Amino acid sequence: MVKVLIAGGAGYIGSTVASACLDAGITPVILDSLVRGRREFTEGRTFYEGDIADGAVVDRIFSDHPDISAAVHCAALIVVPESVADPIGYYEANVSKSLSFLSHLHRNGCDRIVFSSSASIYQAEDGSPVNEDSPLAPQSPYARTKAHCEQMFADIAVAGPRVLSLRYFNPVGADPELRTGLQLKRPSHALGVLIQAHQEGRPFPITGTNYPTRDGTGIRDYVHVWDLAAAHVAAIERFDSILTDSKRSTAINLGTGNGTTVRELCDAFNAVVSTPLATVDADPRPGDVAGGYTKSDRAAGLLGWTPKLSLEEAIRSALEWIPVRDERLKD
Repeated sequence: MVKVLIAGGAGYIGSTVASACLDAGITPVILDSLVRGRREFTEGRTFYEGDIADGAVVDRIFSDHPDISAAVHCAALIVVPESVADPIGYYEANVSKSLSFLSHLHRNGCDRIVFSSSASIYQAEDGSPVNEDSPLAPQSPYARTKAHCEQMFADIAVAGPRVLSLRYFNPVGADPELRTGLQLKRPSHALGVLIQAHQEGRPFPITGTNYPTRDGTGIRDYVHVWDLAAAHVAAIERFDSILTDSKRSTAINLGTGNGTTVRELCDAFNAVVSTPLATVDADPRPGDVAGGYTKSDRAAGLLGWTPKLSLEEAIRSALEWIPVRDERLKD
């Protein structure tokens, strides 16, 4: 049976990847510091509490599990405003510790790395789609840490572990079996704010209505987190056919191919809930841009992956997850 190490496996993305691995017959071994992850998401799974930069912990994992064949690196801080307020903390957590982690993996003979990257590294400001060859222009310290990691990993891959980077914008929804989901009770992304507005009975402000998009509102790429988890499983299973001794690193976009405008997101939300949510047009916030979305032709070709779940299904699972989250995550 295939066994993989999932760094950050107690977080939103990592725990969902772990569930998808289990469903696919892959055994996950989870490493998480629990700085942002939840212990509840490790229940029934092999779990090591520790930092990815702690070589002794990584060495112990490989001593206990010498049959680990790959590592999925989902451990990162990801809040954009927080990265602006604390860039040193973000560069340390996301770049410095990632360098240490790859060093520890290399020392233990782990040659296959799947890196959870971000499509926020692209120059995506005018509502246009991006592909893997589009210009890079990360707009926040968080996004720049992802770009730096990719560049660093490409250099390391020449003489060290091979690295497959998966780039995506906006994961939404929960594990369809509600084993895990977004652990934050007041998330800052659009769907989270929509849900809060609906729960509190107030209109949702659509900030910006004159962008160069099909309805004038900002556009983003919302991908069901379970589809993203399936892509990670495909990356593990097809790793050696994608990366070889002659091609040791590459990046793959994961997206819907169309993107979703803010108005379309609101319409999808209202198609799911029983009481429609009111909206109100508002001025764009400082720093807001039209946004963009990803093309996933490379994912279809290399991973055999296309998103299967609709935005409505993602919204429905996010709503179903809330009472489960509130029951399981007491603090």
